[in-house]
Amino acid sequence: MRDNPEALKNDVPDMSGRPAAIQVAGLSKRVADASGELTILHSIDFTVQPAETLAIVGASGSGKSTLLGLLAGLDTPSGGRVLLDGTDIFALDEDGRAAFRMAKLGFVFQSFQLLAHLNAVENVMLPLELRGDDAAREKAEAMLGRVGLSSRLKHYPKYLSGGEQQRVALARAFVTEPPLLFADEPTGSLDATTGESIIALMFELNRERGSTLVLVTHDPAMAARCGRTITIAAGKLV
Repeated sequence: MRDNPEALKNDVPDMSGRPAAIQVAGLSKRVADASGELTILHSIDFTVQPAETLAIVGASGSGKSTLLGLLAGLDTPSGGRVLLDGTDIFALDEDGRAAFRMAKLGFVFQSFQLLAHLNAVENVMLPLELRGDDAAREKAEAMLGRVGLSSRLKHYPKYLSGGEQQRVALARAFVTEPPLLFADEPTGSLDATTGESIIALMFELNRERGSTLVLVTHDPAMAARCGRTITIAAGKLV
C-alpha cells in the first residue's frame, strides 16, 4: 500500500500527548467494473483528534460511506494508511482488525443491524459477552435505561419501532465505552421527529463519554452539530 509522507507530517499528537484518534494518509479505493477499473476514493488525507466530532458529507455515491467502512477496517483500501489511536489497522490481519474493533470501536448503522433472534438486552449484551464481561447483563440493562428502553428489554427487534431499534443500536455501540464511535447515516431510516431525538441522544452520550465521533450524513442540521465537517465529492476531499 502506498504511504503519503507529506500527509503524515501533520499527524501530530494533541496537546495532551495522546496520538491522534484517526490519521488517514493517501487512502484510496479502486474496484473493477465492466469498463475496467473504477476509482471510488482518490488519495484522501485528514486527521481527527481525540474527543473531536467530525461529519463526513457529500452527495449520494460520492464515496463517503466507503470511506467510513475503510476507517472501521470493514473494507480494505487499494492504497494508503489508516491509523486509529496510533495503530495501523491495515498492518493487522482480518482477525486482528476484528479484535481491534471489539476493543476500540462502536459502530451505528443506518439499518440498525440488530440480530433478530436476540431481544433488546441480548443485542446490547453481545459485545460485552464477546469481551468476557461478567457484568454484561447489568451494563446492558443500565444502558437501555439510559436510552429510555427499560420497559422494552425483552422485546425482539420485530416488535420495536424504527426509533426504538436505533436506540438499541446506540446502546449497543456505547455500552463498551469505545474511544471511537462511527455512525453511517444513523437517522436515514427514521422520520424527522424520531431522527431528531436520536441525534440529540447520540451527541449527549458522546459528550458524556468523551469519545471521538465520526458520522456520515446527508443532513446539514446533523453535520452542523459536529465540531468539523469534511466534504467528499466524486471520491475526493473538497
